Amino acid sequence: MVGVWVTAVGHIRQELLPDGRYDEARGERASAYSGRYTVAESHLDYVDDTGFTATGDIRDGVLYHEHLVLYREQKQS
Repeated sequence: MVGVWVTAVGHIRQELLPDGRYDEARGERASAYSGRYTVAESHLDYVDDTGFTATGDIRDGVLYHEHLVLYREQKQS
């Protein structure tokens, strides 16, 4: 689950860090949201640094985060 997840058009990029933190960019706005996340099997619970909460689930390699659909970004070689 750790890595960068991005919407199909690339407008939203969510980086899940190995230390349980996340950082989400929206368009040109870097770090639009940041906070912590926990994982139980394929389910994620997010708590933004402002206290806002959200959930997500990974199914078939796709991250469904509330109303967003994100795909794992492939590293460029």
